[in-house]
Amino acid sequence: MNETEKLREIIEGSHRIVFFGGAGVSTESGIPDFRSVDGLYSQQWDYPPETILSHTFFMEKTEEFYRFYRAKMLCPDAKPNPAHIKLAQLEKAGKLTAVVTQNIDGLHQAAGSRSVYELHGSVLRNYCMKCGKFHDLDFIMSTQGVPRCECGGIVKPDVVLYEEGLDSEVINGSVRAISEADTLIIGGTSLNVYPAAGLIRYFSGSSLVIINMSPTGMDSSADLLICGRIGEVLSEAVTDQLK
Repeated sequence: MNETEKLREIIEGSHRIVFFGGAGVSTESGIPDFRSVDGLYSQQWDYPPETILSHTFFMEKTEEFYRFYRAKMLCPDAKPNPAHIKLAQLEKAGKLTAVVTQNIDGLHQAAGSRSVYELHGSVLRNYCMKCGKFHDLDFIMSTQGVPRCECGGIVKPDVVLYEEGLDSEVINGSVRAISEADTLIIGGTSLNVYPAAGLIRYFSGSSLVIINMSPTGMDSSADLLICGRIGEVLSEAVTDQLK
């Protein structure tokens, strides 16, 4: 039995699967990740991406933040790939109870997933720091420089920047889902980003599966370890006739 067949067997025997994913899930949709050789962290800007994507930088150099943000963080034409689609299929079949994602692109929902915990927020939501009104992605894309609300307030993306804390409701929901899961599938993440990666410790189910292109700090704990592209692996493992 090969690795894909083992994963298929685990999925068929599971009833409360949770998927924990990172940037590698969306790279197959053409969205660059942060830490790979071709990712954002290897490109040259006047400031390191970690600095630009910080709360302090946003507040002090808002226009420069948005120059980087529009150029590198927004991919309005990106479409769900096989990984997103297969996970939505698992949810519809009653196998998967939640997706916990570090991504901010909204592609899981676009594929049809309903139970999605967005640890780092979403580029699809933006709010006025003065009056609180929400604005969509089209609003940001249609503006130049610093986007401002009708009230004159600066509009901020509803994403978690460096120096900012994660949303407590999202954290609590993620912890609950992971702690109740019988199978946890980790995909497309190096598990280097905390506190998000720390949520894995709440899993006490029967099968821990890791699907990634490079090693992670949890590899030694995995019941099944697959080196591969998450979309390709799930396309083979998730059949149309789920038991």
